[in-house]
Amino acid sequence: MAATLRAPQEPRARISAKQGWALTVLVLPVLLISIDMTVLGFAVPFLSEDLAPSSSQLLWIVDVYGFVLAGLLVTMGTLGDRIGRRRLLVIGSAAFAAASVLAAYAPTAEALIAARALLGLAGATLMPTTLALMRNLFHDDRQRKFAIAIWASGFSAGSALGPILGGWLLEHFWWGSVFLMAAPVSIAVLFAAPFLLPESKDPDPGRIDLPSVALSFLAMFPFVYGVKTIAEHGVTVPAAAAIAVGAAAGVWFVCRQQRLEHPLLDVGLFRIRRFSASLATNFTIVFAMISSLFLLTQYLQLVLGFSPMRAGLLLLPGMAVSVVTGLLAVRMSERIGMVRTVIGGLVLIIAGFAAMTFIGVDAGAAVVAVAFALIGGGSGLAQTITNDAILAAAPAHRAGAASAISETAYELGGAMGVALLGSLATGIYRAELGDAPAAAAQTLGEAVHAAAAMPAAAGEALLEAARTAFTDGLRTVAVIAAVLVLVAAVAVGRALRTRTAER
Repeated sequence: MAATLRAPQEPRARISAKQGWALTVLVLPVLLISIDMTVLGFAVPFLSEDLAPSSSQLLWIVDVYGFVLAGLLVTMGTLGDRIGRRRLLVIGSAAFAAASVLAAYAPTAEALIAARALLGLAGATLMPTTLALMRNLFHDDRQRKFAIAIWASGFSAGSALGPILGGWLLEHFWWGSVFLMAAPVSIAVLFAAPFLLPESKDPDPGRIDLPSVALSFLAMFPFVYGVKTIAEHGVTVPAAAAIAVGAAAGVWFVCRQQRLEHPLLDVGLFRIRRFSASLATNFTIVFAMISSLFLLTQYLQLVLGFSPMRAGLLLLPGMAVSVVTGLLAVRMSERIGMVRTVIGGLVLIIAGFAAMTFIGVDAGAAVVAVAFALIGGGSGLAQTITNDAILAAAPAHRAGAASAISETAYELGGAMGVALLGSLATGIYRAELGDAPAAAAQTLGEAVHAAAAMPAAAGEALLEAARTAFTDGLRTVAVIAAVLVLVAAVAVGRALRTRTAER
């Protein structure tokens, strides 16, 4: 019998040298933005001493970046579809460099707030354009998944580098150095992008609807403001009113988009099953992960007594594992399928949160390192695939809008995670410290200060009670986060069960 001949397999497309350099250009802004999100907290004591901001001004210095970024992501993603994503990336890079210099040398608190707002504006141009350009730079599915894994690792690497780099800079230079470091990198992107990145945009975009731009900002800015205010001060009338205004503007925005011939945001993207399921999964992961990271950094420093740099180093393995699993996700999805890879990542995240329930007041560093490694590893697996699904599900001419929606889900997930789960942990803390001095019952940081001013025995008793209450709150949040991710795993498994589940 004649031997059965197999058709030769097509060789896998390899990323060219030019594509590799182009990918580097796209990762650098992501790295900068994620570092900028985590590094400021370490500089606050230093800039407070130099600029003497009021409590309200300090709050705006910290938060205005995220408010402006979240409020303009959708607008900037759609603007990139219209004027060209590479052009917007170049403009944004120049603006980010200029704003970084302004922030570094800000002479007053008001000037720093304005510079941080400009950084948020520039960041809103960078985030969706970098992901959208992947669609036109890498046409091969496997290449694109691998590139997105590298791109996503920029977030993990930046989050890990932020505390370490910030600690080193503040030990050797002034507080402005944490902003100034972004300028040369942004300038490099500014000059390299025109030579390495292809231009891409919507061939028939229509005019930008300015009322929609205003409504999108009015929906996001008050909503994020309200959520963050609740996280820091509890439920207040202004916070609730801000959320109500944001929600009403959001409904008005969606209704308007459905009537426009050329909408600012194609809400029809949400009817694509793979798109909406992947988006919801990313939101849930970020919601759980950012809230736990917010509490873990306090636990390591205020409960276990670690320095900021040592705490950052302890979380570094989790970020490193996230990078590695993100790179492995492409091959795993080819071998065992997209759905199994995403579900496997979510199971690892659930295991990480389950491990967090075993931390204690006197010991828990090793448990935190293992738990965060599981969470980071699962996040790398799941989000690499879901990010690709979001980008691949949307039409090519709407890549910027789809990317902006994805980034908005990250911003909202992080803000709401800290607000809701952080508020829950704070509520547990306050309930357990009901008889403590008023200031100590507000936050663990205040309890540490109050204990220092008390007699030794009384101070030690207060610290023990405060640390126990905070740890109980953290363990409760870990349980809830595990349940939320479990629900997401069941939902995404049903939504992505077959490759034909497009609508």
